[in-house]
Amino acid sequence: MVSRCLLVSLVAAAAIGAACSPPPVAEAARPAAEPRWHQLGAWAGHGSRQTDSFDVATGALRLRWETRGDAAAAGSRFKVSLHSAISGRPLQTLVEHRGTGAGTVHAEDDPRVSYLVIEAEQVDWKVTLEEAVPDGQVAAARPDRSRVARRAPARWPR
Repeated sequence: MVSRCLLVSLVAAAAIGAACSPPPVAEAARPAAEPRWHQLGAWAGHGSRQTDSFDVATGALRLRWETRGDAAAAGSRFKVSLHSAISGRPLQTLVEHRGTGAGTVHAEDDPRVSYLVIEAEQVDWKVTLEEAVPDGQVAAARPDRSRVARRAPARWPR
């Protein structure tokens, strides 16, 4: 009987001790490192255009775009699509916009050789395509299969 009372007392003391102790400290969540961006190409123009091909190595893309022109122009539109350079098939539409504006679009795709198709009516446009480069990876070490990386930055058409 004494050992049973002793056992019950020990269990009760352990339960009270566990309930009163502070919760275990969780590891502080490390903030995600901001990716570095490597420019794959920059283009500007008026009207529709297909870009040269570029090599997407990581699949994490960022497209910055801007259109200018007569905001009241009826029928002004701007569309940017990503295409496979191997098959030519459209992979995804990145931007579809009417009138003037600007924005940044993040997209994910499989690593592959790709190109952009830019369809524009009644607007001047410029786009810059970048790829996220993981820490420790040197962007310049990747094979450059296009002439895009050697182009000057995009400027507004005259």
